[in-house]
Amino acid sequence: MNDASIPVCQAADPAPRAPGFAVPPGATDCHFHVFGPADRFPYTPNRTYTPPDHPAEAYRHLIDTLGVTRCVTIHPSVYGTDNAITEWLLQEAAGWDGIEMKGIAVLDAGIDDGSLRRLDKLGVRGVRYNLLFKGGPPAEEIRTMAGRIAEMGWHIQFLVDVSTFDLATYADLPVEIVVDHMGHMDPRKGLDAPGFATLLDLLKGGRTWVKLSGAYRSTNLQHTPYTDMVPIAQALAQTAPERCVWGTDWPHPHFPIPMPNDGDLMDELAVWVPDEARRKAILVDNPARLYGF
Repeated sequence: MNDASIPVCQAADPAPRAPGFAVPPGATDCHFHVFGPADRFPYTPNRTYTPPDHPAEAYRHLIDTLGVTRCVTIHPSVYGTDNAITEWLLQEAAGWDGIEMKGIAVLDAGIDDGSLRRLDKLGVRGVRYNLLFKGGPPAEEIRTMAGRIAEMGWHIQFLVDVSTFDLATYADLPVEIVVDHMGHMDPRKGLDAPGFATLLDLLKGGRTWVKLSGAYRSTNLQHTPYTDMVPIAQALAQTAPERCVWGTDWPHPHFPIPMPNDGDLMDELAVWVPDEARRKAILVDNPARLYGF
């Protein structure tokens, strides 16, 4: 596939507004990406989309606006298993005053132990398997990788549609698992859909986490508020509030509806989790346990 045939994403709203609720100190964005410049960090030819450049400076403006001081960069599928941009960003963020950053990598099965230890020192805390978009390693490598990262306390992160992917297959991994974007659950399938019920059961089991993020990826609406996603998010937050974290998913690559404002997206969390103490746990305490802040 040549670059001209790969769709270019929308750009994020460059003027995020502050959320309408009091954001607690230590609030954590557990899911964001940085893209480009493409001439410095080239994309893999085997990818689903092409993002516009979204540099680190733009992300810093976002979190300053939202009141976030801890964050987790997620290696994007468009870079394949070349983690150069993620490694650079973790080093760059070490100089950001008042900001702590961790990372999630995408790794080739042949990575050596020394490289794993180096990534650990940089702040990497898990390995992502993106099974929805092109560019990531195959699912067949998950068990071997989990065995290698267990001693470092890392986790496996899944980007999957839980209605079509059997998460229970991986319930016996020697590491914890984290599910992106509420499991990409289409709300039209209902809370009783077998895959969603499995996710709830895994959360109750105490070794699975879920990100309350990416509602625009599953909604059937065009604009915020994404009211059809409220039952999904609330079911997750009420089932295991101690196993939920939140993320912006900035700069929101590759989805089909109009680009939302990040302030509006963060306000959705206050609807999903109206209790302030529970919301603080999701924004501050849970990420501190999961990522080691």
